[in-house]
Amino acid sequence: MIRSLAAASATALLFSAVALFCAAPLAAQPKADPDWPCPQRKTPEIDLAQVWNGPDPASAGKWTDDQDAAALAVKLSSRRTPAKEFAPLLDGFVKEAGAEADKGLLRVMAGVYEIINDQRGKLMHGIERYARGQQRLADRIRDEADELSKVRSSITAPETPESRKLDEQLHWDTRIFDERAKSLTYVCETPVLLEQRAFDIGQQIQARLKVKG
Repeated sequence: MIRSLAAASATALLFSAVALFCAAPLAAQPKADPDWPCPQRKTPEIDLAQVWNGPDPASAGKWTDDQDAAALAVKLSSRRTPAKEFAPLLDGFVKEAGAEADKGLLRVMAGVYEIINDQRGKLMHGIERYARGQQRLADRIRDEADELSKVRSSITAPETPESRKLDEQLHWDTRIFDERAKSLTYVCETPVLLEQRAFDIGQQIQARLKVKG
């Protein structure tokens, strides 16, 4: 009897922790989008004015038509390229472009802005899918906890094969939920990091423009 009460208490505490963890991020969000689980406000796109205050990048023409600018934009936008490489890459580009450096740099910025916005949009859709999966798992955990409670209340023995199986499944699902929740905390920071990356690149490009705006 004591063992049964202890197990029930442990399960109740575990389930309560999952319920609180699930509810907390959602409570911090605007009501407009229940699928967005991050504390950061959801903005579908980066506003160009947030990362750039130089000349209009579109004034230099299509960035995709400039092979060198496009290649540099792709490299700078890649998270595999460390920030410490921004300066030497841009300096090398300016040196090669010569008199056309300003136009080339504007095309690079246009490419960086478009590529990072695209990366960020795909990531945000992924976060929303991830959050919906977490919600389904949380619902399943609630159902498993309810079922386990019913089984335990209907038996007199401290434990049965059925209650043991339900208890193991509940603990396993809760463990998965907790690990996914920890990952989500990191993933939620990624859109912010991408926006910061676009800003940092924009600052580096602006510093190399002869015409500032």
